[in-house]
Amino acid sequence: MNSIRAFAPATVANVCCGFDILGFAVDFPGDEVKITLRSDSDIVIVSITGDGGRLPKESDKNTASVAVLSFLKSIGSSQGVDIELKKNLPLGSGMGSSAASGVAALVAINHLMGNPFTREQLVPHAMEAERIACGSAHADNVAPSLLGGFVLVREYSPLDVIKIDAPDKIYCTLVHPHLELKTEDSRKVLRQTLHLKDVITQSGNIAGLMIGLTKPDYGLISRSLKDVIAEPTRSAFIPGFSNLRNVAMQAGALGCGISGSGPTIFALSETHERATAAGEAIQLEFLKHHLKSDVFVSKVNQQGAYIIE
Repeated sequence: MNSIRAFAPATVANVCCGFDILGFAVDFPGDEVKITLRSDSDIVIVSITGDGGRLPKESDKNTASVAVLSFLKSIGSSQGVDIELKKNLPLGSGMGSSAASGVAALVAINHLMGNPFTREQLVPHAMEAERIACGSAHADNVAPSLLGGFVLVREYSPLDVIKIDAPDKIYCTLVHPHLELKTEDSRKVLRQTLHLKDVITQSGNIAGLMIGLTKPDYGLISRSLKDVIAEPTRSAFIPGFSNLRNVAMQAGALGCGISGSGPTIFALSETHERATAAGEAIQLEFLKHHLKSDVFVSKVNQQGAYIIE
C-alpha cells in the first residue's frame, strides 16, 4: 500500500466553560486528506480543493504538511509524500478547520508507515500544525479530532489529555453563519487579568460539566454550559449573539455557546429533534441580521479521525 485517504471531523473547542482545555468532535463535516508515498524525500502538496485558493501549498506553511513533517522527523524517516487536501470545513469558522487538515494527514501517514504511534502520541504533532495556523500549539481541537468524544486537556507541560465518552443521548448542533472570524483576532480581545469571582464560577462550571457528562446528568450539563471568561468579550464579533442562547434553549437545547473562537454557534441537546429545532431557531436569529448560515446536526463523534480507503 502506497496511498491512503483519511477523514478528520470538525470539533467544538472550549465548550463554553472549558476555555482552551476542553473540546469534542462531531460526526460531520470534516476534512479529507490523501497521502501517497513518493520515491524521494520531498513533501509536496499536490492539490487543495474547497479553500478558494487561499491556503498555502508550501510544505512548511500548510497544517497538513507540517503535521506530516513533524511525524516523519520524530521517526527518523526521510520518506517523501504527495498530499491532496479536500477542505470541507470553512476557514475561520470556529469548527477546527486547521486542526482537521493536520489530523487527517497524521492519521493517513501513520497508517502508511505501519502505525508506529498511538492516537495519543500523534497529538503533539498535530499541535505543531496548530502553531503554524494560529501561532499557538493548543490541543483542544486536535485532541478530540484524533481521539473522538470529549477531551480534557489537563496540562500542557507535560501534555496530559483525558478522553471522556459522551452520553448516548446527546446531540450537537453547529450553526455556521457566513462570515469569517480569525482566531488571532478573537484572542486579542480576551482579558489578561480575571476577577477571582469569575475564576471560581468558571471552575465550578467545568467541574459540573465533567460530572454531568460522566453520570450522565443532563440538568447539570445544562447548568454548567456557561462561560464568564471568553464569551463576554468574544460575543461582540457575532451579530445577534445576545438572543442566540435564549432561542436555542427555548427550542429545547441543554445549552448554547460559541464554538472555538467563533463565529459558529454550537448547542447540545438530548434528542435529534431538539437539536434540529435549536438549529432552526439559531438560523432564524441570524437571518434577522441578514446572515445566511449552514446547520449541521449529529451525535458527538466517539471514534475521531478514521481511514476512508
